[in-house]
This record gives sequence, C-alpha cells and structure tokens, in this order.
Amino acid sequence: MVTEPIKPEETINRSLADLGRLRRFTGSPSEFWPTFLAAAATLAQATKGALILRDPNQPETWKKLGDWSSNGHADRSIVTFTRALGEIAERCSKEGNFVQVIENSATPTLKHFAVAVRLQLNKPEELCVAAFLLLNVTEQQAGEALVRLRLVSDTPFSYLLNFASNQAKADVEKFAASLDVMVLLNSEKRFLAAALAFCNALATRYNCDRVSLGWLENGYIRLRAISRTERFDRNMAAVKALETAMEESFDQDDEILWPAAEGASVVSRDHEAFAREQGAGHLCSLPVRLEGKPLAVLTCERQGRHFTVSELQQIRLCCDQAARRLSDLKREDRWWGARLATAAREKLAQHLGPEHTWAKVLAITIVLVLAILFFVPFNYRVEGKFILRSDDVSFLTGPFDGYINEVLVRPGDQVNSNGVLLKLDTDDLMLEQAAALADQTRYLREAQKAEVTKALAEKQIALALADQSKARLDLVQHRLDQASIRTPFKGVVVEGDLRERIGAPVKQGEALFKVARMDSLYVEAEVNQRDIHEILGTSKGEIAFVTQPRLKFPVGIERIEPAAFPKEGENVFIVRCALTKAPESWWHPGMSGLVKLEAGKRTLFWILTHRTVDFLRLFLWW
Repeated sequence: MVTEPIKPEETINRSLADLGRLRRFTGSPSEFWPTFLAAAATLAQATKGALILRDPNQPETWKKLGDWSSNGHADRSIVTFTRALGEIAERCSKEGNFVQVIENSATPTLKHFAVAVRLQLNKPEELCVAAFLLLNVTEQQAGEALVRLRLVSDTPFSYLLNFASNQAKADVEKFAASLDVMVLLNSEKRFLAAALAFCNALATRYNCDRVSLGWLENGYIRLRAISRTERFDRNMAAVKALETAMEESFDQDDEILWPAAEGASVVSRDHEAFAREQGAGHLCSLPVRLEGKPLAVLTCERQGRHFTVSELQQIRLCCDQAARRLSDLKREDRWWGARLATAAREKLAQHLGPEHTWAKVLAITIVLVLAILFFVPFNYRVEGKFILRSDDVSFLTGPFDGYINEVLVRPGDQVNSNGVLLKLDTDDLMLEQAAALADQTRYLREAQKAEVTKALAEKQIALALADQSKARLDLVQHRLDQASIRTPFKGVVVEGDLRERIGAPVKQGEALFKVARMDSLYVEAEVNQRDIHEILGTSKGEIAFVTQPRLKFPVGIERIEPAAFPKEGENVFIVRCALTKAPESWWHPGMSGLVKLEAGKRTLFWILTHRTVDFLRLFLWW
C-alpha cells in the first residue's frame, strides 16, 4: 500500500495549529523553544533553522541557542548559512526582518534564500532572532515565508507572558502553602507536637500517604514524627529502614526521588530497598537545612502519582521556612543541662572546629589540668584545731561558810574591775558584830572600874577580854567586807551560773566563778606531728570559729611546745598563736574552730599526693 504524500497546505495548517498551542504552552522553556523552532521552520518550509540570542554582557556577540534541520546532511549551502548567522542576526536586529539570497541553485529561476525575523520577547533589552534556510525557492516564495514568520514572531512573547503568569501563580500558591503550614507550626510550643503538625499539614496538602521527619542526633538520623501517628516503636524494621533511607539523603545533602529520573546523579539504593519492602509507589526525601547545613530529612510517600517539580518546590520552601522554628523548639524543649551543653558546644566549635569538639575540649582541659598540677605553685597551709584561751584567769571562791543572798551575773556577762558578782547573807554576821561590840564596851567599862578601885589584876583581865572582843569584831567586819564577791580585773564570766542556788549554803573555798581577762586572749592550736615540720619556718595563719565559719581572722605563731602529747590516737603539738587584731565583742575563752597555718608554696600535685606518698614510703620500707 502506497502512502499519499502530505500536501504543503496540510503541513502549513498543522504548523499553524502547533504554533497556536505553543501560545498557551505551560511547559518549561527548554521544551518550548525546540518545538517552536521546528514549527516555525515547517511553516516556512525551511530546511534549516536556528535561534540566535545577543549576549547582554557582550552586545557585539551572538550566541546560537538551538537549531533545527529537516535532514542530517550538511551540504555547502547549509555550511554557508551557518557561517553567515552572525551577520544575518545583526542585520535582522536592526531592520526587524531579513531575506537574502545566499547561493544560486542549479535551476536559474530558483535560488537558496536566508530569511530571519526578530522575535518578540517580554524583556525589551533581550534580542533574539530566528533564522531559516530555504532551498530552491523563488523570491516570491521567500517573501511569503517571511510573511508567515512575521505573523508568528509574537508566539514567544505570548508564551513567555503566559509562562510568567503561571510562574507567578505557582509562586503565590507556593508561598500560600508555606504560610498555611507555618501557621500550624507556630501554634505549637513543643518540638514533637510541632513536628507532627508539620508532617500532617504536608501530608494533607500534597495527598501523601505518609510524611516522616528525621532529625540529626549524635551523628545519626533518628525518626521523630510520622504523619497521623502520635506514637511508634523506634525498634520496628520499617522505622530502621526509613532512617537508613533518610541518612542516604542526608549524607549526600541532596534531594532524592524514587523512582529515580533518567540521568540522576544521586545514589538511591536505600530508597529503592525501602520502597520495595514497604510497597511505596513514589518517594521523595528532602534535607532540611539551616544556615546552609542539613539538620533533618523530610520523606514523603504516596502511591497515586509522582511528585511534580512545582510540588517539590513548595515542599522545599516549607522545609526552609520551618527549619528555624523546628530547630529552636528542638533546642529549647530539653532540660537546662542539655541546652547549656549544646550552647557551650556551639561556642567552642567556633574556635575549635565543628568536628570532635568535645574531644578537643577534653584534650585541652587535660593538658591545662596537668600543667596546673605540676607547674603552678599554690599556698600550702597546715590544718589543725584550736581553742581560744586567756592568760589571766581568776577563780573566785566562797570566803566563808554562808548562804547565797543575791547573784548579779551569769556566764558570758562582761564585768568591770572590782565589780560585784554575788552577795552572801550577812544577817548572822551583823548580829555577831553587835554582840562583839557590846562585849568590847562592857569589858572596857570593867577595866575603868577596876582602875578606880586600884584592882590592877582585874583591870588587866578586863582589857585582855576587851582586846579579844575587838579581834572578834574585826573578824566579823572582814567577813562583812568579803560578803560581796568582786572581780579583780575587767573581763568576762566564763563559769558560774548560781542563779538557781539563791539561799543555798556555800562552803569556804568552794569555787563559785571563773573570770577571764579579755585583753590577754591567745589561740592554742593543736597540729599533728606529721605536719609540724612544715610550719617551723613560718609565722602566719588564719582561724575560723565554728560559730562563724565565714569569717577569717589572722594570727601569728609565737611558740611551738617542744613536746607532743597523745590525743584521739594521734600525737599533736601545741602551737601558741597571738591575735594580730583586737578581739571581737562576741569572742569568749573556750571557743574553738579551725586554724590553718602557712607552710610555703607547693604544687597542687604535691598537695594532693604527699600524704599517700608518705604512707607508701613507710608501708613499703624494708
């Protein structure tokens, strides 16, 4: 069966229909221009066609964007046409169209023509020329071909205008989708809730069967959220396989589509394995980047249809917009120790590098610690216990047998010199004084009477009895003077709380009060024998009382007792220390605390280990 040849009219009509569709074409420019060039060449019944664009950076240079040929033969006329493209484009850009004979043909009435038209684009500064080679045509036919080309020269303008409109519409839809997702995301205050809302929003908007989000944790991608699933077992085989597929996208820092497009350069073996195991029809994994660095991976799955370029752009925009919010929630939705560690690591990574930051910090810390231990000297101080004592202490005892009448002080009271502390009952003494005084008066009168009667012996007896009564009277007066017990100096009452013994008897010589002088206080420290040699050449130290441990007071070493004495299973030396400042008002003899005496400078390593070293030396000595 012989096929009838296609008539030229049908070819022209088909080309016009194709060019009409190209005005409403919604595909990419890479698809439009070859189709337009072929349709225009067919309309002009050309053998060769070419698109030429002026370089905006080099106005005198023309670049060929593409060409079309009805056959693959490169005869002489095609070579001549190709060489003349620059001149053709230059003249066409100035005149708007171009038609000229480039070669004669074998038939005298037919020639080879080059025709060209300037195409209308949406940017006036861009110049594009479509040039065509017509073989074996008359001048009239070449003119008709030029007319047809001029009629369709606005097709690129219509396409580009429609393409820009569709692109703007797609951008609006893309931004609207991103804003809708961000509204849902920003309403959540916790990371897991925000991640789940993000996955649910994308799954609903793009008709995905499942959308999953994996986050970088300790160098591995860990699945954190699955759309429409609040809880899942992280040990499931499907979860592990999904994390492996996510890591494939994260490691390459690139988007992965499955089924993979022809000529794709990314590795998608793990995605292929996951899709076959789980029966996923179409997969796409996109890294979620923050400041150019990937920190998570979003994986979308659906059965019905593949993911279009526009959808991928919208999903990518949503990921870019959500990255900061999700990262902030991930950082803040932890206990304060983890937040502090992360902030410290980021600060340290700026100086030490992002890789193995903690290992570097640990190494530097060890070096610094060892340097401090072995080379930096510290003040070494010997520690011991102390008691606050006074040089002048007076024990006040009962002057005679009697009864307590009044107690004026208690332990801890400050007393002045010759101050009264206690009064004894003097009623019996007053009676005895009156009796002694009466006896003295009677004996003196008897002596006077014996003198008048010249009875010398009786006089002497009476005088002796009067002297005896006077002596008894002096003794009573002396006891009356001692009935009020007074302090010999200014100080503080250390012992003697007799307020509960008022009216009780007191024996002569019984200890009643202990009074210490405050201006002669000193520190009596107890230092272990193993440390006594360290303070032989020093003279300074500090004390801290048990009652006021935050306060430190300087002292100076006066004397070290030459002999040690046992105490609590150890031998200690008594070290007498003098106060370098005036005593505080709250100090009292008998108060105790901790004393630290300067022993020179030592390295920290020696301070920490010298006890152990001394023990080992004695233990291993043979």
